[in-house]
Amino acid sequence: MTLQPLTPVNCAGLLQPGCSLLQLDGEILLFGQKGWPKRSCPTGIFGVRFKHGEMKLRAISFSSDSCYLPPLRCPAVCRLDPYDGLPESYLIHGGRTPNNEISSSLYLLTMDSRGCNRKLMLKCKEKELVGEVPGARYGHTMSIVQSHGKTACVMFGGRSYMPVGERTTERWNSVVDCPPQVFLFDLEFGCSSAHTLPELSDGQSFHVAIAREDCVYFIGGHSITSDSRPPHLFRLHVELLQGSPLLSCETLDFGLSISSAIITRTGPTHRYIVLGGYQSDSQKRMECSTVILDDKGIHIEHLESPKWTPDIIHSRTWFGGSAGDGCILLAVPTEGRPSQPDVHYFYHLSFQQEKESNEEEGTQACSQESTDYDNSTPLEDSEELYFGREPHELENSSDDEGDTYNEEDEEDESQTGYWIKCCLCCQVDPNTWEPYYSTELHRPAMIFCSKGEGGHWVHAQCMELSETLLLKLSQGSKKYFCLDHGGLPYQEMTPPRQIIPLKRTPMKVKERNGALMFKISPAKKSFFKRLFD
Repeated sequence: MTLQPLTPVNCAGLLQPGCSLLQLDGEILLFGQKGWPKRSCPTGIFGVRFKHGEMKLRAISFSSDSCYLPPLRCPAVCRLDPYDGLPESYLIHGGRTPNNEISSSLYLLTMDSRGCNRKLMLKCKEKELVGEVPGARYGHTMSIVQSHGKTACVMFGGRSYMPVGERTTERWNSVVDCPPQVFLFDLEFGCSSAHTLPELSDGQSFHVAIAREDCVYFIGGHSITSDSRPPHLFRLHVELLQGSPLLSCETLDFGLSISSAIITRTGPTHRYIVLGGYQSDSQKRMECSTVILDDKGIHIEHLESPKWTPDIIHSRTWFGGSAGDGCILLAVPTEGRPSQPDVHYFYHLSFQQEKESNEEEGTQACSQESTDYDNSTPLEDSEELYFGREPHELENSSDDEGDTYNEEDEEDESQTGYWIKCCLCCQVDPNTWEPYYSTELHRPAMIFCSKGEGGHWVHAQCMELSETLLLKLSQGSKKYFCLDHGGLPYQEMTPPRQIIPLKRTPMKVKERNGALMFKISPAKKSFFKRLFD
């Protein structure tokens, strides 16, 4: 067991509570970092590398047919081992965006290819669910179960915003526990079903979920209703029968009082290490536990804790994720020390024997922190894709240098974010700003002006937009032009006038009754009379 300090190389500001660590094709990936995808990495996913006590990030690219994946914090992340010819992949559901919105989308992340320079390229697809679909949430878990030759995904727990009908002005952005329902959906057709079990009577979030074959174990968790972390331990048994699935739940007695814990697998067997988390709002859980799953059930054993440093012991919060089999990336805040340029201290914790340790390998992890995040960077949408370098670009470049992420390369967000001076009469001051629209929380609402080649962002309040019009513009696809480029204050979008086409019927020739009559002169009439007589 080793606890090694890490020095982040120009990337300390990206790792924040709620981020997730994944592993695809042997690479550790950082997902859900602070801020929106930027110029150096439009996809928002970075490869993480530990070498000689340093931590470096490398931008990861998406294939051209991928969908956009927002940087989600505290989502449910589930690893899918290769089966039925399908590649290794990850399921990502829910989570909070940097704008404090809660997502309800389900994404499938797989490896697309390796470039000529062995650079990883990912593919992201959004999967549609039908039936009883789970709502937007964060702090929940997903697990894979296998029964009768079938595979399905189990989703449980989480929290979300209070329903609209129950909101008040003072509690508009309050979060509540999601109903204690178990959602089960198959991965092939996306059919989802909700199940209510009497043993699961209270909602819980930020718990630990471990699955083996047809059983899922839920350990610990936090309940907003009672503001407690009861030592829960549930065993959910799932049978994927031909007609409809059969679910049963059993309450076990030897659980753990824990939330927001980090879990890492120690090998090919179902042996895990649970570390970190919180026993209460003001007390971290400094102990470690070993969890073993076998045919007889679940076994939880005490494990000797590492020798914590004073910074870890005295910190109020911590977070991290699994960085490989038996390895954990741990971060604690610097607690406002002006002498420290970085926001967090980082540590690499390894439970492996020294001969088995390998700094280059990683596995699934999900860091879920139950605190609020008010220091998110501005939200910028980016549709461009970042492709790997061409063969001629690889000259005079090495694997460690050239495309390593550097925070200093990014633009100053004070000039490109929410607090820009959008126009000559801009009234938004970050020191005195107060929410103006009901949808605003910590940032002023902005709208994109399509004038010019690149366009620009402006504050909705400075453009004198009504809240109704702002919502319509955000939901529609029509272009908006600010006041400086032809826009009108308080302009309401009226539906286009429906022009009823005139019904043009062809004119019919009027029917004539009787013989045709010709007008002739009396001289011609006399001539014809003499001719025929």
